[in-house]
Order: sequence, then structure tokens, then C-alpha cells
Amino acid sequence: MKLLIRQGKLVDPVGGIGGVMDILIEDGKIAVIGSDIREPDAQVIDARGMVVCAGLIDMHVHLREPGFEYKETIETGCRAAAAGGFTGIAPMANTRPVTDSPEQVAYILQKAEEAGLVRVYPIGAVSKGQKGQELTDAGALREAGAVALSDDGVPVQNANLLRDALILAHRHNLTVLSHCEDADMVGNRAVNEGRISRQLRLDGRPAIAEELQVMRDAMLAEETGAAVHICHISTAKSVAIVRRYKRKGVQITCETCPQYFSLTEDEILTKGTMARVNPPLRTRADVEGIIEGLKDGTIDAIATDHAPHSAEEKGRPLTEAPSGMVGLETALGVTLTALYHTGEMGLSDILRKMTMNPACILRIPHKGRLAIGGDGDLVIFNPDEKWTVDPEKFHSKGRNTPFAGMELKGKVKYTVVGGKIVYQDQP
Repeated sequence: MKLLIRQGKLVDPVGGIGGVMDILIEDGKIAVIGSDIREPDAQVIDARGMVVCAGLIDMHVHLREPGFEYKETIETGCRAAAAGGFTGIAPMANTRPVTDSPEQVAYILQKAEEAGLVRVYPIGAVSKGQKGQELTDAGALREAGAVALSDDGVPVQNANLLRDALILAHRHNLTVLSHCEDADMVGNRAVNEGRISRQLRLDGRPAIAEELQVMRDAMLAEETGAAVHICHISTAKSVAIVRRYKRKGVQITCETCPQYFSLTEDEILTKGTMARVNPPLRTRADVEGIIEGLKDGTIDAIATDHAPHSAEEKGRPLTEAPSGMVGLETALGVTLTALYHTGEMGLSDILRKMTMNPACILRIPHKGRLAIGGDGDLVIFNPDEKWTVDPEKFHSKGRNTPFAGMELKGKVKYTVVGGKIVYQDQP
């Protein structure tokens, strides 16, 4: 099987490939990158006026299966990923049962293979049952196919347990992904502590609850020599902590999500539960701090924290509804709108944080770049096409997004995995 992509604007932050070129994919691999490639028997995509780059990799999603299939399944999550330009996604372990055994890792991989859409890289739990009491077998999880460890959703509160986990993870060449919030300080509170929480007369989630844990985990990374990755960083001070420890040479990386550089806590007033996420949307000063961290390289990756919930769950009162929003199908559009079209960041720098950097942090070899002999995993998008977010058209089961009705600039047109078109935009 051959696929020829003609006259697309290639952007590869790693190899430095650029300009208008053709790509020939043969038997699932990139065979030729050049000008005016002739291949009469190939399927052809006309990519004139569009950007062609390595498929996006989302290192932080929640696919909900097994246990919560009414929210999302591995298949529907993979469809949403393909529609968003993602060719690889890494689901967190907070399913039922928890992904804390080789058998659970194997189940996820099998279901992903049956879906036949995008590549799925399971993340195993740090602790058994995410209970924060007993460590999982990191070596067995890695052998089964887990690419990292995380108790995301239930942050590890016991510093001694996390220290032991980091030592073991380092031994097995795994990165630990840390959800940084002090559980005692945040409880089940719905919004950021500050002006909006006071206006609504609600107890808030203080920024320092995140910052204390970021500092703790940065210090543990320094002490153990292990690789620590901070999930969905949301405050300017958290970014400053990571920046400081990176300058010291500590193995620490971090990600943020589109909502943290495009929205503020004010969204709660108009979007209600759709704007309830963990960590919460913060202040304008925090948004500016996040953007600065993206620009100077402190923040390594842009992830989605895709977290689908049912309409009934999100229809509950603000203080009772679950936190989380879907993000796979809006991530590229929101990112381009907020960062590229505002002139804050160049396209190559943005794409590095959505392709190569996540692959490197998760230690997934040969992904996130365009290279001869590499897998034919690509996304083709029109960076200038405007579209309006309509949750009813989502491929995800989840409709919970604060971006509903928003006009975005930048639209996925094709997603290709292993030389196979897994998504094509329908006019």
C-alpha cells in the first residue's frame, strides 16, 4: 500500500525539514521525502496550502475503559484522537480496575489494536489500586508495555512512597508523571481560590496546594536522580519552580494543557461545570506565566488531560459535578488560536511540544518526527481555516468542553497512522 502526500508545507522541528515537499509512504513507512515524487499506483492526498508534520502525541488522556465505558471507550477515545490529529495517546491508570498489573496493560493494548486507529501507550499506576500504600511492580508493567508510571487523578501524598517509586522507576528506565496537588488543601473543591471563589462564596483550591507538591517532587527528582514529569502545570509559581530546578540540571519536565494558556477562572461564571477542571483554571497572571514557560522552554509539552464525563454528571451542581473536560478534538485548534495566531510562538516550537517532546519524555523511540524509514504517522492541517466548536459533532462520547461555540483557527484535515488514513475531515 502506498500513500503519496503532495505539495504540503512540511514542518519537522527535529530534522529541520521544511518547505513545500512531497512524502511517499510505502508499507507503513516513510519511503521518500522530496519534490515532484512520481508514483502512479499510490493513493494521493493533495496537501497544497496545508501543514504536514509528524502525528501529534498526547501524553495525558483518560480513556475510561475498563470500568467507565459510559463516559468513553478505548475505541471512541481513539476516534476522538484521530479527529484531533493525534496518532499516539497515553491513557492514565485511573480505570476500574486500575492499570496496576501486566494483565491490565495487555487489555488496553488489545482493545487499542482491535480499534485499529491510533497508537496507544498505556501508563501504569505508581501504587496498587492508586491507594498510595503499596508500590506496583514497575519492571513487570514496563515489560508488559507501560511507557510510564502515574497515579494521576489520585496524587501520591506519601513522600516516602513516591521516593521509593522514583528509585524503582529510575532502575527500570521509566518516567513518573506526577499530579501535583496537596489533597488535604484542595479536598473536592470546585474552583481556584481567589476572586471567583469569594464571589461564589465557595472554598477554593489554592495555588500553593499545587506549588508545594511541585517543589516536593522537584526535590525528590534531584535527590534520586530519577525522571519526574509534572502533569498539567497551571500556576506561574509552579513554572518558576520547574525552571529553577531545570537550570540545576535536575531531570524534571512538565506539561500544560490548552485551557491553562487560553482560559481563566472567570469562565466558571459563564460555563459552570464545563469549566471545572483539576487543577482549576487560574488567574490572568497565571495564564501569562504559563505562556512564558512555553516560550522559554520550561514547559516541555502540551497535553490535553482529555477527561470525558456524562451529561448527567456534568449537569449536577458545580460543587457536586466531577472535574474534567474533553480535549482531544479541540487541542490543536485552541493551541494555534491562542499561541500561533497571536504571534506568541512559532509553529515549529508549538509542534515540538506536541510531537517530539512527549515521545522523548515517555521514551517512545522513533516517534514524533518525520524521517526516512520512520513510521508513516502524520497529521495534515490547515492552520488558517476557521471553525466553530460543536460538541455534538465530537467523536468522543464526552461533550463536556468550555470551548463550545468558540471560533478557532486551525483545523485537522487528515490523520495518517502507519500509512493508513484514519481520519479525513468532511466538509
